[in-house]
Amino acid sequence: MNSIISNSLKISISYLEYRALGAQYAIEGKTSGIIQTSDYVHYTQLNDSRMHRLDKTAQIIDEVKFYLENVSKEYIWLVLTETWCGDAAQVVPVINKMAQVSEKIDLKIILRDQNDALMNLFLTNGTKSIPKLIILDKETGNVVADFGPRPFGAKQLIIDYKTTHGLVDEAAKIELQKWYLNDKGVAIQKEIVALMRTAVAQKLEE
Repeated sequence: MNSIISNSLKISISYLEYRALGAQYAIEGKTSGIIQTSDYVHYTQLNDSRMHRLDKTAQIIDEVKFYLENVSKEYIWLVLTETWCGDAAQVVPVINKMAQVSEKIDLKIILRDQNDALMNLFLTNGTKSIPKLIILDKETGNVVADFGPRPFGAKQLIIDYKTTHGLVDEAAKIELQKWYLNDKGVAIQKEIVALMRTAVAQKLEE
């Protein structure tokens, strides 16, 4: 296993611990990460509410549930995130629901700004975009695949909006949240499973 990944795993926390951290920050008027502003505190409070809702309502679709219940290997799912991140508030609860389906998936959470070396291994177009899911073969420690920060449809929405308006503003963020609400986490589930299927198929061909 890569030493950077190994060191990050040692300081990782569970999803429940991450949720408790976000809830406590929301109460105290704080936020995770390097940037400590009133806007980021507001985002943390808003995201705590969003994640609370998704923890109760997110559902795993049958085809994804079947696949996850029948995975043959054990995996570690390592997620880079921060409490202020709007995409993370929509994506990470769904990832947690997926991990709960299988006893062979061990979900671990780490904060991006405390793990810069790891984040730099999984940049998106040169940026430290989150959330980022790193799927590891538990036995070998090898990286199987990575996902994030957004499913394709959400990513395309932001690309199209920026092309039209020249920037990503609050209106764009509202449209993005509407997209997540309408999708109900289905795209996230399908894309992650597709990545796992592709990785398994490539391994068989080696």
